Amino acid sequence: MSKPTFEQMLQAGVHFGHLKRKWNPHMAPYIFTETKGIHIIDLHKTGVKLDEAASAMKQIAKSGKKILFVATKKQAKSIVAERVKAVGMPYVTERWSGGMLTNFATIRKAVRKMSQIDKMEQDGTLTTLSKRERLQVSRQRAKLEKNLGSISDLTRIPAAVFIVDVMKEHIALAEAKKLGIPVFAMVDTNSDPRPVDFPIPSNDDAGRSISLVMDVLVQAVAEGLQERKADKDQADAQAAAVKKAKEEPVAEEAPAAEEAPAAEEAPAAEEAPAAEEAPAADEAAKESDKEA
Repeated sequence: MSKPTFEQMLQAGVHFGHLKRKWNPHMAPYIFTETKGIHIIDLHKTGVKLDEAASAMKQIAKSGKKILFVATKKQAKSIVAERVKAVGMPYVTERWSGGMLTNFATIRKAVRKMSQIDKMEQDGTLTTLSKRERLQVSRQRAKLEKNLGSISDLTRIPAAVFIVDVMKEHIALAEAKKLGIPVFAMVDTNSDPRPVDFPIPSNDDAGRSISLVMDVLVQAVAEGLQERKADKDQADAQAAAVKKAKEEPVAEEAPAAEEAPAAEEAPAAEEAPAAEEAPAADEAAKESDKEA
């Protein structure tokens, strides 16, 4: 997992905060200084927090659990969608539907409805409807795809949530905290870092800043998935070796069982001369009686 250098974070503008008059006092530990009315974030602390978040995400991905990425602000939508799609994690880049976590069962019903419409298109049921009904169904399908298409594979509540701009995504943050889901977030100088489990003090408005943070986190998730696959392959190989080792002794015992009768016939062959010597002894005894 490659770590961004101080210069890279500086060039991406990660250090730029909000105006001094908009700051949140709880962000004071992460602020380096103030220049021309703008707060400057301490990039050394940003690097430490980013490493902590990346390590935690890697372990979650390695355990096979899902991380939900949330970024509905204009400059973050395409960045998050493009990178998260590559690692197969769910994401929300349109509108956060209230209850997406706390009312997950209802959201799953909407996703199943979308799957049902797809099935109707495949088996030709949709063609039996009137033109107006088909238009209504297609519009409903497009709306569901726009809002829920990226989480259609999310069958259970995610193990963690990553948020870009906790001020804008306050509903997602509140729902995650209510359910006890760990929260990772890019936190700017106008935000409150206290509800966030893994805050990353950084500029959450600039595209380059968001890209840099996302690249590090997505790489950590990808490494976690690769390690999980490697561990699984190794476990399968060990199981196959143990199974093969158990089968080999059975194959070797079969010839040994066939050789057993041959071993039993050997004493019978040795007893044959003893049976032949008995008549010879009787004849010698008869001759001695005649001579007497």
